[in-house]
Amino acid sequence: MKISASALLDELKERTSQHLEYAQTLTLKTEEELNFRTSADSWSTLECLEHLNRYGNFYIPEISHNISSAGKTPQPYFKPGILGNYFAKSMLPKEKPNKMKTLKTMNPIHSQMNKGVIDSFIKQQEKLLELLEEARHTNLEKVKTNISISKLIKLKLGDTFRFVIYHNERHIGQIQRILNS
Repeated sequence: MKISASALLDELKERTSQHLEYAQTLTLKTEEELNFRTSADSWSTLECLEHLNRYGNFYIPEISHNISSAGKTPQPYFKPGILGNYFAKSMLPKEKPNKMKTLKTMNPIHSQMNKGVIDSFIKQQEKLLELLEEARHTNLEKVKTNISISKLIKLKLGDTFRFVIYHNERHIGQIQRILNS
């Protein structure tokens, strides 16, 4: 599957803009609403965002570093890698999302949270939008990034963006379900 690099970046920018706008609406909620959990072992809205912030703390600097050290040789098309495509697609929201186990370091359950978590998420989404724009001048296939779970695996930049942004979308859907409870 080969896709237009600019179309992919446009799609990812649109999704990220929606995540940013949604996060801004969350600032209007009370901390009580944002800390509500549907059960003792489920995440609250702020815990979902903190989980995303922890991933963002790894991936945003990783993406930024690799874009800034890459040559300015954009390619018109992007072909996802086998592993990267699998990871990205596994994050896409589904009708009934499959449960996934998260790494202990990425699990914020029962942490003390306040609205600063939302501010951090908003800043990360703004940075992601900047990086997506910078990525227009790089090769989404040749530029590789490390992943958070192993130093042995690298993904194509296009797949890394897809994974991070689809992961954000997955948990925004989770937040919407929590708040609708």
